[in-house]
Amino acid sequence: MAVVSRNHQRTPGTLCVLACGLTAAFASPARAADLPAAAPAASGVDWYTGAQTQAVDDSWAVAVDGSTSITSNSSAFGSVTVTTALGTPPTVSGARVRVEGVAGTYSYPGQAVGARVTGYQQEGSLLAGYEWIWRDAALAGYIGFNVRSNQLSIPDPGNPVVGTGVGLKVAGNFYATPTDRTMVSAYGSYSTKFNAYYSRFRVGYMVADGVYIGPEALFLGDDFFRQYRVGAHLSGLSFGPVQMSLAAGYVRDRVQGTGYYSSIEARANF
Repeated sequence: MAVVSRNHQRTPGTLCVLACGLTAAFASPARAADLPAAAPAASGVDWYTGAQTQAVDDSWAVAVDGSTSITSNSSAFGSVTVTTALGTPPTVSGARVRVEGVAGTYSYPGQAVGARVTGYQQEGSLLAGYEWIWRDAALAGYIGFNVRSNQLSIPDPGNPVVGTGVGLKVAGNFYATPTDRTMVSAYGSYSTKFNAYYSRFRVGYMVADGVYIGPEALFLGDDFFRQYRVGAHLSGLSFGPVQMSLAAGYVRDRVQGTGYYSSIEARANF
């Protein structure tokens, strides 16, 4: 899930990952754009961990995902995603509506101005789609639009990702438990505004009841920056009605160079 990267979605120097998933995300300068939202699970399987459940709970109708991510490359992003099912319980295949919000800040060395530049990014998205749910897997696709605003502390001719505008946005997520002790998840999004993209891939092995650990890889960027991250995640931690994921690792940014990232994601159903 994604608790989001500037990840989700940006400008150099900075997407969380969302998420998505509470991922986005995290990113170095203009990245947190699309933080990933957490991938829901199949019917009869825990949405996040893939653990078999005794009964399917159809009492909830809305899933809220939150994520936050920071990097040693001077970026910090957070995201919130609200997903609801239309006409059918969320544990069976059907139409979905998703609302996303991302905000964050980042800084980078402005080569064209000879000074350090600080960027501020906000984004909101409204998406509609469909989710297919099977016993051990779930696949969802979305399409809609996003409004994104990027502002800089000082004008930087070298950064074209500035201003506010609307773009067409598509996103998709996949979650599966191939075996009783393994999980695979993937999330990706793309917006025509600044050609912002975000993707995250995870695999995990169950080390405790419903708790997975494993590697993750993220790729994000836009017309100004390009970034990838490689790290590890610990997923499926439960605290009452809230499920959480932790991740950390190495980041490589075209503008900022190398560094480290960390993220926290959480989901609650209502």
